[in-house]
Amino acid sequence: MKFKVEILPNYRLAYVRRVGPYGSANIEVMEKLKKWAKEKNLSAIILAIQQDNPETTLPENCRFDACIVITEDYQMDDSICEGELAGGKYLIYEVKHTAEDIQKAYAYIFPTLQSNGYQIDNKPILERYTEDMVNNHYCEICVPIKQL
Repeated sequence: MKFKVEILPNYRLAYVRRVGPYGSANIEVMEKLKKWAKEKNLSAIILAIQQDNPETTLPENCRFDACIVITEDYQMDDSICEGELAGGKYLIYEVKHTAEDIQKAYAYIFPTLQSNGYQIDNKPILERYTEDMVNNHYCEICVPIKQL
């Protein structure tokens, strides 16, 4: 599986959070975000962020954020949360946007990080979507890294 290294900027985000086991319920959160963005005439980069490692966090405590990147001057209202994502160095893997292909990608990524000279940085892994990617049924898995 091919990857590229990219330096992501700091992003200002509007987001909807769900706390509970990761899975199909995350889709509802993403749909809520998309509905909000459409009402506000926003279209930009969408991020799906699993904030916690399900191997070390109880399922009922796992946080999932559906986010859209907003400009610095965008005026927020109280209908949605606001946050920031710290940028940095990421490995970017483009994958088909199916549950099976995403699962295969995650199974591939972690064992091969060290052999490529990287380790995961202490930031969440992101799934990144642009309108063009969504239309073509792709997404990017963005893994925060640092050199070994």
